[in-house]
Amino acid sequence: MARDGLGSALLELESLAHEHVFRLKAPRPTFALDMNDEEREIMARHAAHWRPWIESGQMVIFGPVLDSTGSWGLGVVEADDDEELRAFAADDPVVTTSTGTIEVGKMLGGFVRPRLAR
Repeated sequence: MARDGLGSALLELESLAHEHVFRLKAPRPTFALDMNDEEREIMARHAAHWRPWIESGQMVIFGPVLDSTGSWGLGVVEADDDEELRAFAADDPVVTTSTGTIEVGKMLGGFVRPRLAR
């Protein structure tokens, strides 16, 4: 791709007032790799908890990440109401069972590529 095509390949987000990032902090760095049966069941409930946001298209990406610090969860979600999103995150089974914590932040700017045709 030509470098001068960067503007057409990446769409600058004019307003990120509705984009949020959340990070699920697991109880230990190896959590995604060595969950016990109870933790696996809680994580299944966690995924089901966020399913309405995924199905509505508001959840841009959602899933586990493995990096040099260990495993953690990432979600990027579009939400009009910060408090509603934070309350929903506080109701997540991971949080209510004290299996982990969820930090929610607001995106201040960025770029997104256009959806690829499949």
